[in-house]
Amino acid sequence: MFSRERLATQAIDATGLDDFGEDSWQEGLDRYLDALASTARLNDIGVDVARDGVLNDLTNRLGIEQWRKDHPAVAQQEILRPIVIVGQPRTGTSILHDLLAQDPASRAPLSWEVDRPVPAPRTETYRTDPRIAECQATFDFVESIIPGFAAFHELGAQLAQEDVRIFNSDFKSMIYPLQFEVPAYNRWLLHEADMASTYRWHRRFLQHLQSEHAGERWVLKSPVHMWHLDALLTEYPDAVVVQTHRDPLKVVASISALGASLRQMTTDHFDLRTLAMQYSEDIVVCLDRALAARKAVVIPPGQVVDLRFTDFRKDPLAAIAGIYDAIGLELTAETEARMRAHLDAHPGDPGNTLRRYTFADTGLDEANLRERVQAYQDHFGVEPEPLT
Repeated sequence: MFSRERLATQAIDATGLDDFGEDSWQEGLDRYLDALASTARLNDIGVDVARDGVLNDLTNRLGIEQWRKDHPAVAQQEILRPIVIVGQPRTGTSILHDLLAQDPASRAPLSWEVDRPVPAPRTETYRTDPRIAECQATFDFVESIIPGFAAFHELGAQLAQEDVRIFNSDFKSMIYPLQFEVPAYNRWLLHEADMASTYRWHRRFLQHLQSEHAGERWVLKSPVHMWHLDALLTEYPDAVVVQTHRDPLKVVASISALGASLRQMTTDHFDLRTLAMQYSEDIVVCLDRALAARKAVVIPPGQVVDLRFTDFRKDPLAAIAGIYDAIGLELTAETEARMRAHLDAHPGDPGNTLRRYTFADTGLDEANLRERVQAYQDHFGVEPEPLT
């Protein structure tokens, strides 16, 4: 279907560049393309989505490497004490990220600059860059194909983007198993892939983004860090981690619904139960690995804040005030007002416009899965939620 050589050549031809930097991206791309060909069963839209995504990630990598050569000072950029939101998928990490990004002192990577990072974003045009409209048009197209998707998982060129999109250009990204049926790639990613190179790439990406538009601190987010807290803290030993917590069984049902909306666009052979089985296994690995890391004090004392999903939903701004207090930051009246305005402008999906699935729809054994995640729930005091 696709080959690394052909896609790399297309990216080189499109950009006139040929230096991809460190070779860490090649194995992941090969495994991803092999899995697409063997198990994804893509329809015509799926083929286009997969191909265009790879080409975009390759051209971004080429462009960032060239920009770095042309602007040597980028390599001297420091990433100091980033705030990193981690947690299972569907635990409020996205809206928390967007709210923390309302603080004028914070610098969150926005969707438009992650998707189109070259040239480096500039302060003078940060809110007017033509790439913003280009990126928004892409999101609007997704919404036209999957009506209601943005209400379920809001998309916006000027909304904060999660780190997993940055990982794409090193081709070690959990976006791929969410979009497509690629179990062999997923197993490699979770159990064999060397994530150290991906976090090195992540740093290079942030250095690039902040080189001409900096903030006092980065506010970052991705559930993927839960699987790799050791690699995260190795690359950013001074990171402040905010870990969200929610009933894992609700998480599995919710992430399966999100994946369903994506996969139904790219394949004519969608099976919700297959997706739910994948995520039940992935979430167990996530929780076991993260719990072990926390018990081993991979995150130094004073650098981690725990936040229950139920507390955050009850009063988001009170929860954020608690985070600020715990990490020694001042939540000013101006920042709180900006956060409140963002909440008012982005209410989520009050009309329940996108199809959800219940836990029963997943076909999973509730008692078995509950037993497998009980150690996590007991350790962090996470109460079960009604599985409706």
